[in-house]
Amino acid sequence: MDKLTRADLMSLEQYSMERKAFREKVMAHKANRKIHIGSNATLYFEDRLTMLYQVQEMLRIEKIFESAGINEELEAYNPLIPDGSNWKATFMVEFSDVEERKVQLGRLIGIERKTWVQVAGFDKVYPIANEDLTRETEEKTSAVHFLRFELTPVIVAAVREGAAIAMGIEHPNYTHTVTLSEASRASLAADLG
Repeated sequence: MDKLTRADLMSLEQYSMERKAFREKVMAHKANRKIHIGSNATLYFEDRLTMLYQVQEMLRIEKIFESAGINEELEAYNPLIPDGSNWKATFMVEFSDVEERKVQLGRLIGIERKTWVQVAGFDKVYPIANEDLTRETEEKTSAVHFLRFELTPVIVAAVREGAAIAMGIEHPNYTHTVTLSEASRASLAADLG
């Protein structure tokens, strides 16, 4: 997929006028890209549109309008756009109770490496996790991870031809599997070129 450039961005003034409609469009798009795996883990699959929204929001919140600052945001978020042979996702371990979250993050070390995607007829694909920095210690894992699922050309072709997609986690303390809806499958298929 094409990376974002400054030409793709709205000015702060233009974005303030179009933000509501743009946000509604992005939220509808994200709905099919949010995959719950059990009740406490979610994959948020990123793409060019989700990253455009993220950059616009960061520029708005931080009131960034100078070239250097804009370029920094683009450099930070462009790596999260899929490259046509992969899926990129923000993976979140979600427990609403703070104390329970602390306990569970201690029990779930390595969960990001035990998360998988599987296209019908093929082996599971495990992610390359947290390429930017280490997100776990000997005591606990992080609640947020960044994952990249690299797919072979034959898997890409199968997805583009309509093959079913399942996702899951096989950690000793958290095991769940889900089959994607057609809307989610189609949305992720659009990332592959």
